[in-house]
Amino acid sequence: MDEDFRSLADRVREESGASAPCERLIATEDTEELAAVLTAPRQPLWARETAAFRLGCAGDRRAFEALVLLLNHRDPERCVSASYALARLGDPRTPRAAAALATNELRTAYALHPVRLLAALRAPESVPALTATLGRLLAPDEPHWRVALACVEGLGRLGDSRARPVLEAARTHPRLGAAAREALGRLA
Repeated sequence: MDEDFRSLADRVREESGASAPCERLIATEDTEELAAVLTAPRQPLWARETAAFRLGCAGDRRAFEALVLLLNHRDPERCVSASYALARLGDPRTPRAAAALATNELRTAYALHPVRLLAALRAPESVPALTATLGRLLAPDEPHWRVALACVEGLGRLGDSRARPVLEAARTHPRLGAAAREALGRLA
C-alpha cells in the first residue's frame, strides 16, 4: 500500500468507524465490486471516494465522474485524493474537467487542487486555464491568493512563454512577487 492510499485508508476508516464494509473496500482488488459502489444508491461518501480512488489509480475510467466531483469538494483531503487518482487515471477528459473547475469564478475557493492538477498534467488546456485564473486573482486584497500562488508556481513549472504577461503582472503582487520572478526565470 503506497503512502497516498494509506492516508486515504486511515481517513475513511475513521469516517466509517472502522466498519467491515470499509475494510472490505480497502482490501478488495475486484474492480467490478469497486465500480458497483459508484453506482449503488445510498452509498456513504467515504465508500464512493475509496472506490473511485482505487479505480482511478488502476486506470479504470469508470471512476472519472466521481473523481471530478471529489476534486471540487469542500474538503481539501478529498480533493487531494481525487487529484492523485485523476493524475494516474489517464482519461483524456481530465485536463478539460480540471480547467473548467480551475476557471469557475463561483468555485475559486475550491480551485487549488484543480490548478495543481493542471500543472502536473502539462496538457494543452493547462497554460490557458492557469493564466486566465491567475489574471482574475491579481488584486492585492484577493482572498484566494493561495490559488493564485499555485497558478504562478504551475506556470513556472510549465515554462510556457504564453504566461509571460500575467506573470509580469504578478511580480508586483505582495504575496506573489517572489514566485512570479522565479517563474519568469523558467520561461522558454
